[in-house]
Amino acid sequence: MPAIQSRLPHLATAAALGVSLTTLGTSAQAATEWDMPTPYGDRTFHTVNIREFTDDVREATDGELDITVHSNGSLIGHAEIKNSVRRGIVPMGELIMSRLANENPIFEVDSVPYLAASYEDAWTLWESSREIIAEELEQQGLRLLFAVPWPPQGIYTNQAIESGDDLRNLSMRAYNTASERIAQLVGAVPTQVEVPDIPTAFSTGRVEAMITSPATGADTKAWDYLSHFNHAQLWLPKNMIIVSEKAFSRLDEATQQALLDAAAEAETRGWEMSRQETDDAIAVLEENGIVVSEPSEALAEKLKEVGETMTQEWVESAGEQGQVILEAYQSARE
Repeated sequence: MPAIQSRLPHLATAAALGVSLTTLGTSAQAATEWDMPTPYGDRTFHTVNIREFTDDVREATDGELDITVHSNGSLIGHAEIKNSVRRGIVPMGELIMSRLANENPIFEVDSVPYLAASYEDAWTLWESSREIIAEELEQQGLRLLFAVPWPPQGIYTNQAIESGDDLRNLSMRAYNTASERIAQLVGAVPTQVEVPDIPTAFSTGRVEAMITSPATGADTKAWDYLSHFNHAQLWLPKNMIIVSEKAFSRLDEATQQALLDAAAEAETRGWEMSRQETDDAIAVLEENGIVVSEPSEALAEKLKEVGETMTQEWVESAGEQGQVILEAYQSARE
């Protein structure tokens, strides 16, 4: 009997240790760390919004889901982000939606000139297309979390642009099929250049013009390499945040809901930030000597003509899905 009693403290200690180790193991398994590649720099409002989103997720889950943002293509290049999420290399990421236009034209519905050139129309178009786009991503094992637009796209050059003829033969930076097509239709030469390479591309003469937002011009200090910005307000392309369905499904229900709630807040906040960024970025451009102008009558006429051509081309290429989106959009605007 004494021998049995002498072993009891040791058994109790072992039991307590086992409980402690089990608790630690459970805690370690519950904490999930994700890496999130994004293509744009830390000053870009999209990145600022995403960092706030990840902070919200961390706080809502008491650190059980900890997402580390790798901005400016530092972890994975823009062109590879979507496939990296799909293949499980990273659980989530950000990309500009229209980069996927070669997979399906519905992904560039927000990059058709003058189809939706205001924030009100851009939001209506997003509500009309979100479900079909989400379904298309689901087929690849991807879940759409949220999307936020860039400010309206304009034309940057080193000289005033008064008509479409002034763009003829200029090498023009392209970042998606829509910007490539518009360059072709105005007689320019489309050249693929990612945002971090824009200043070098201009300074070396690789490009002479670009279509992008006031925000990108301000972020890349456009005044260091060009002189004019035409606020043409062609379209409002969106960045979207996607997550691997497999990674999402591994989260417990409470964490999944926290992620979805933070995503909904990030979308609302991001659209508000984009509106503010438009005004702020144009002011920064002007303060630093960029000549900001509106399209002349001749240029507006040419761009409208291009828009009509590209709208028709998009409807034809997007097929039944595109027709459903366009009809829903037109109905919502009536």
